[in-house]
Amino acid sequence: MIDFWQEIYGTIKRNKLRTFLTGFSVAWGIFILIILLGAGNGLIHTFEQDSANRMLNSMRIFPGNTSKAFEGLSIGRDIQFKNNDLGILERNFKDNIIKAGATISSGSMTLSYGPEYVKTSLIGVYPNFTKTEDVKISSGRFINETDLESNRKVMILHQKTAKTLFLHNEDPVGQYVQASGVMYKVVGIYTNSGDNEQADTYVPFSTVQLIYCKGDSISNLIFTTKNLSTQVANDKFEKDYRKVMGKAHRFDPLDDSAIWIWNRLTNYLQQQQGSNIIHTAIWIIGILTLLSGIVGVSNIMLITVRERTREFGIRKALGARPSSILKLIITESIAITTLFGYIGMVLGIVGTELMDKLFANQTVDIGIASTKFFLDPTVDISVAIEATLTLIIAGTLAGFFPARKATKIRPIEALRAE
Repeated sequence: MIDFWQEIYGTIKRNKLRTFLTGFSVAWGIFILIILLGAGNGLIHTFEQDSANRMLNSMRIFPGNTSKAFEGLSIGRDIQFKNNDLGILERNFKDNIIKAGATISSGSMTLSYGPEYVKTSLIGVYPNFTKTEDVKISSGRFINETDLESNRKVMILHQKTAKTLFLHNEDPVGQYVQASGVMYKVVGIYTNSGDNEQADTYVPFSTVQLIYCKGDSISNLIFTTKNLSTQVANDKFEKDYRKVMGKAHRFDPLDDSAIWIWNRLTNYLQQQQGSNIIHTAIWIIGILTLLSGIVGVSNIMLITVRERTREFGIRKALGARPSSILKLIITESIAITTLFGYIGMVLGIVGTELMDKLFANQTVDIGIASTKFFLDPTVDISVAIEATLTLIIAGTLAGFFPARKATKIRPIEALRAE
């Protein structure tokens, strides 16, 4: 066995430059594969974290404007949501609705506490808002049913908004803040993945309607669902909901522009499909890149077989079995691909760790929030195992055809070879 490996080492050593150039193509292929997989994982992990921060069984409904004429009404008519639209949900879809709520905006406000002030948007919400949105209470509490029923003037501040207003580190909870002339009691502080100073300030939905003369208008509806675990069930629910709302607001149920439905479960299923496509595309590109290196190995082994034709002929004349020659060529091919493949794999893993250090904490601003766009761009042990198996299989295939050719060499013809 030692002589066997010494022979392989001697063959590789005699052709250092050729072996290095061939191995480099293999290392480059596996390096690109690992880098692409890491980058793809970074994007996929970002999508998954964003989904994890929100309830997947939730929907938001936004009013739009009609794009089709209906019952004598013209195109371009604005749809306005009212409090009664909450009742429509509860009456017609009680088997699919867990909790319904709504939001309404009072526009930009200046919050002040003593000499300090900050600009923010005042949003009226229902207590179920934290069940559907990326809002985490860090101290105090959120809006409750009593706040809603009593039209209480209470508010929940974003953590950075609170730090701007309360510079002397006093506890914001329990303090009173003025919002453009109206005094609100701070009852809670929240954080979110955006962590942006311009994040919204939340107050009871009914308070905004009452104080800021909003009547019974609603900006959008928000609710959690049940018994809607498949794409088919969600599509049916959306179709039925458009039909009911179309009757209530007099628009064509097939007019998708009249109301906009943000179905998070549907978005998640589409996102999962997109992630699978990305993952598959990365493997295809990586394998094709690696294939170019494997072809190079196979070509080199063919050259090796041609150069050693006389040697193989003598071996066979002395009684060497074809299987021993086959084993020698295939093992040499596997050795080259595995050695340089592991070098490329290690460099690829180092590259993904470098990407994690340089880019993982960078965020993109999306207006009222900011989010990470490249999260944990690394590969796990399963990918290393898959890459290892790929290298072994590739090395075997790269050496098989040249080895098969070597076994078919006839001793008399080999001895005549130059």
